[in-house]
Amino acid sequence: MINLSKIQSSKPIQELLEFCIINVDKPAGYTSFDVADKIRRIFGARKSGHFGTLDPMVTGVLPVALNRACKLSGYFMHKDKIYIGKMHIHKEINIEKLKEEMKKFIGKIKQMPPVKSAVKRQLRERRVNKFEILEINGKTADFIADVEAGTYIRKLVSDLGDKIGGAHMTELRRIKAGIFDIKNSSAVSNIENVLDKCKEGNEELLRDILIPAEIISEILPAYQIKPDNLKQVLTGKPLTKQDFIKIPKEEIFCAFLENRFIGVYRNVDEGDVLARAEFVLN
Repeated sequence: MINLSKIQSSKPIQELLEFCIINVDKPAGYTSFDVADKIRRIFGARKSGHFGTLDPMVTGVLPVALNRACKLSGYFMHKDKIYIGKMHIHKEINIEKLKEEMKKFIGKIKQMPPVKSAVKRQLRERRVNKFEILEINGKTADFIADVEAGTYIRKLVSDLGDKIGGAHMTELRRIKAGIFDIKNSSAVSNIENVLDKCKEGNEELLRDILIPAEIISEILPAYQIKPDNLKQVLTGKPLTKQDFIKIPKEEIFCAFLENRFIGVYRNVDEGDVLARAEFVLN
């Protein structure tokens, strides 16, 4: 079991900044790239990257990786997302009828990406885990949607509207992206204030914001390796069965030496060679 709390509390701040993720509460009116770049500039980082684009007017959870943690983005991005939002319903409708129509979108659906999207416009299959009304007031309905990554919520509401006489989304907020929750997010202004306090000698608030990228152990299975060949392993040496305390069976996994993250590996099972590195933190 990887002790993330110990890593977060004991790693030097500069080492945390080199390999960390910040759970940002994205404000309206900015692109996801704008926010990630702002975080980069705040910390004077070499690079930054976000885990999953939000439209400029959409707010909420936007995990931003700094420096070497950017290399892990592909492992974090393709996870389910949860949103809350508002929709305007164009015609009067019985609430029970509305709920029944929304239930029909649960499960596998086909979506055509919007005209203004970065992907090819062709039908794509996506999974909807939950699509429910939270509250309704006249023609305004608050809803929650728990969906597979890559699902367009605006299109989901529009497609519902086709069944009920018209509806369009008016507000949207992402409250969860994979393991990142809005309850543990920080506004950009708060991040700036916390950094100022750190410069005055108070590190603790900053440590609370800098999530060690070792949290990948909550995304991928983590296996312990032996210390014998550490120098060679850190230069990219493939891992053999003898390197492990317990042999991994999964296709993709991460390797640790106690609480020290070594890298992400792919199981190849080539005789004595068990795994080859996809990313090594050296």
